Amino acid sequence: MNIYTITILISIIAYVAVGNYVGRKVKGLEDYFVVGRQAPSMLIVGTLVASFLSTNTFMGDAGFNYDFNAGRILLPTLFLIGYIYGAIYFGRFLRRSRAITVAEYFAQRFDSRRVQLMAGITIIVGIGFYLIAVTQGVALILSILTPLSYTQAIFVAWISYTSFTLYSGSRGVVITDTMMFLLFTVVSFLAMISIFETHGGWLAAMEGLVHLEQKPNLMAWHGMSGPGQRWETPADYLIWTIIISVGWSFVTAISPWQSSRYLMAKNEQVVLRSAAVAAISIAVIQTVVFAAAATVNLSNTAIEPKEQVLVWAALNILSPLVGALVLAGLVAAGLSSASTFLSLVGFNLSNDIFQLKSTEDKAKLKFSRQMMLLVSVIALVVCLSIEQNIFWITYFAGTLFASAWGPVALMSVWSDRITASATFWGILSGFLGNTVPKLLSTMGLIELPVYLDPILVGGVISLVVVLVVSSNTNVTENERRYRLSLLEVPAEELNAAEAKKTLWYAYALAAFGLAMTVIMLIFYVAPYQKALHVEGTGFSFDWLSGEAWAAYFWAITFVPLALLMHRCLRRDYISKTS
Repeated sequence: MNIYTITILISIIAYVAVGNYVGRKVKGLEDYFVVGRQAPSMLIVGTLVASFLSTNTFMGDAGFNYDFNAGRILLPTLFLIGYIYGAIYFGRFLRRSRAITVAEYFAQRFDSRRVQLMAGITIIVGIGFYLIAVTQGVALILSILTPLSYTQAIFVAWISYTSFTLYSGSRGVVITDTMMFLLFTVVSFLAMISIFETHGGWLAAMEGLVHLEQKPNLMAWHGMSGPGQRWETPADYLIWTIIISVGWSFVTAISPWQSSRYLMAKNEQVVLRSAAVAAISIAVIQTVVFAAAATVNLSNTAIEPKEQVLVWAALNILSPLVGALVLAGLVAAGLSSASTFLSLVGFNLSNDIFQLKSTEDKAKLKFSRQMMLLVSVIALVVCLSIEQNIFWITYFAGTLFASAWGPVALMSVWSDRITASATFWGILSGFLGNTVPKLLSTMGLIELPVYLDPILVGGVISLVVVLVVSSNTNVTENERRYRLSLLEVPAEELNAAEAKKTLWYAYALAAFGLAMTVIMLIFYVAPYQKALHVEGTGFSFDWLSGEAWAAYFWAITFVPLALLMHRCLRRDYISKTS
């Protein structure tokens, strides 16, 4: 075995050992599902980031950046606004409900078993496909680095995450997620630094990338848009980016694999703090990964498939030790997401779809593990049966919740008119409004203009259906009473000292946005403009260029989020204790 195989094997053994050790401490159903609602900020951040940054980021998104648009580095990942508004307007109320799954929350809020079932079905489809995508991503890496065939690698990946998730549930997932989060954060920086050094540093790399003949405009804010490209004009790319960002912001705000993490939080301050740290962490990691992936072009502009750009770099550019750590980090990114997705679908089946009649905790715990094993076996069979396509499977599955759950989740807290029937039909119509056009487009049967992305179509349909059905149905007394109870801050949450500590997280959001704008102007926009500068003429920095405006959006994005969080803390926690 080589150093790559050994390093990956050691990391997998560590996750399995820790997960199974933690599983011994699981004493009941609430412990298995939501860690006894005692998880601190560090663990919530770890599981939020690790479950989001899967193989899609380190392979699918990295490949997109390498192949088409390195200018994405400039723009803040706008979907991250979902973490902040999601925690403020949904996450803390979800935790306040004391439900053990998000679908159960919907059942309690609308006093409806039918709504619970519909939410559960979307979880099975959306999270199930996401589980398949990350499993295939891990298998792809293993098949490249080891003597294993792709099929054999699928079995190894499957056994790895199933073995510790099945036994330990959420308690094992949050701890192993945090381990993996720390690993791939460190290795992302190691990879970036090593790749930059190979090409003479970032400034020299920027010069080379700007003048890369094979990929003109790769470093422009809009990338290689133009005739014959995926987007015909920069405006088309901008519209697509905005729609996708808004859609994915709903994913980070309310999707079950993100918002369910808040059910485990020790208190509501942990919910808000972890959301802020997760937003900053993901922004930094993605910026680092995208910069590293783009720079690989200076060594090879024709890596195929493009999703393997970081794998190629680990094997051909980085030192064996750093390369081995990077590859272990890629595997960790996939396994962390897979464990989260497996646990969510398993919990959903046992708690929201098939409900055991027994009231004994021990019987329910056994049934939950049986359902999780069933989900795992089905995922294995599907992985072996369909073609590997990480980016598009994830794109298909991940955004279902933006359309199906986006309007109803936020309105479940903030609207006194939304009814159980409106919620049921809103989820169903949003689900179909997203998946049907997406399937038809993927099959080549229809061609949608950029402004009719299925995320937007499904979300608009869901909102319209919710408003129409709500206007023709009545809110019950149980629904009204439950919603009002959610709006009351529990006495144990009114701790001014803790809320004032959380204010520092809001300040950190503002400082981060301002700092990133300055960093992007100095280390991206200025070198980019100088590289385009015609020698012999006076250079003047263009403060109004598209690249400069992209840099400004870091501050434009994060400073208002900081103000929103600051207002929430002052209004709902600090002022009520003075």
